[in-house]
Amino acid sequence: MLTSFSVGKKYKNAVILAGSIFFYSWGAPKFIFVILFTTLLDFYLVQLMDKTEKEIRRKVILLISVSVNLGLLFYFKYCNFFIENVNGFLSVFDFRQIQWTKLILPIGISFYTFETITYVVDVYRRVHKPLIKFWDYQLYIILFPKLIAGPIIRYHELADQLSDRPNNIDDKLLGFYRFAIGLGKKVLIANQMGMVADMVFGCKYEELDTLTAWVGSLAYTFQIYFDFSGYSDMAIGLARMMGFSFPENFNNPYVSQSITDFWRRWHMTLGSWMKNYLYIPLGGNKVSKQRLYLNLWLVFLASGLWHGASWSFVFWGAFHGFFLVIERAFFGKVLDKMGKFWSVLITFFIVNIGWIFFRTEKINDAWHYLLKMFEFNFNMPYQFSADFTFYFIVAIIISFFTVVPFTQRLQNEVYFNSFSVKKHLTFFPIAILLFLLSVASITSTGFNPFIYFRF
Repeated sequence: MLTSFSVGKKYKNAVILAGSIFFYSWGAPKFIFVILFTTLLDFYLVQLMDKTEKEIRRKVILLISVSVNLGLLFYFKYCNFFIENVNGFLSVFDFRQIQWTKLILPIGISFYTFETITYVVDVYRRVHKPLIKFWDYQLYIILFPKLIAGPIIRYHELADQLSDRPNNIDDKLLGFYRFAIGLGKKVLIANQMGMVADMVFGCKYEELDTLTAWVGSLAYTFQIYFDFSGYSDMAIGLARMMGFSFPENFNNPYVSQSITDFWRRWHMTLGSWMKNYLYIPLGGNKVSKQRLYLNLWLVFLASGLWHGASWSFVFWGAFHGFFLVIERAFFGKVLDKMGKFWSVLITFFIVNIGWIFFRTEKINDAWHYLLKMFEFNFNMPYQFSADFTFYFIVAIIISFFTVVPFTQRLQNEVYFNSFSVKKHLTFFPIAILLFLLSVASITSTGFNPFIYFRF
């Protein structure tokens, strides 16, 4: 990225593309060829589709491109899950099981697969013309800030920026401030929450007491928010330093007043993708009530499956889909009458319960964990002292009511507003301090997971 600052405009894309290829190859050298092959195939298929006048031929090319990309996603992400379930079924009848070597999941495959689909669909719908240069298309897919954990950027949102984008010191500084905010959220908050969550979820569930189970669930609830939103902030900041404008991905989701509101605020680029490329093609709102409810449920079932190949993720998607349906049917009116405080509290409670299924690998484990949360047993058999639990819950409350709204206002200030010299003199040392504290934390501990890298 630093190299791209020092070269002329003509060579910036080439330098960023080379850095992006190196970045992905460093973590997944075998799978870089999968991305390079699919981008090459998609580029020429879309070129052919755009030149074709007959609608039937355009649809055939669209179908081929989408099938190839979804086929690769299914092969790498869902084959293990499919074979395991088939073998489980065969074992019931004592049939011979399928011999299978488990596949390794390419990092970020869910994200860049969705972006390849937006390219062919946006061109098919004539939302935007296809790119002329193959290397520009490859840069759109493989641009490293968003490559492995989003945000998911629809083709027409970034297409024009590939050839014409600003290059000024303000963007570089504002991008760095946003990056520092994201790094701080990830390292200084998410990692701390994550260590507690891992400690609790690593215990034997049947021996947990109620308070410890709630501590673990709250820790994971805030870990996943600060982890993923922190990464999104870093991606947005890095992109701005290079002149790109990425869409926002989070908008203070834990103050949502309904599950519908939550999904307007959480992982907003995924929600936008699901709406435009799945929900609307299914009929959207222009169908009967029964079909509308089915469409909502199917979209979130797909969303759960997109996150991971396990029944826990499928259930998590169905869980959110269920609440979206009943909110449309009647529960939304109930929440409205309750007022802001109670609707936020109830929504947060539902979301927190849902994260239990997201965190555990097996549905049965999730039910056992939930049982402990509502067992009202406060014996505290594990290594959590009363003082630790008290201070941790206080920290949770402080982060909920101060850190989350404050960082949201701060990142909006950094991202959307132009800065005066006076503001730069204020923010620059703060960003440097936040960056140094985060780097010190990373180097002093070996705990630095990114939850969404595995999707």
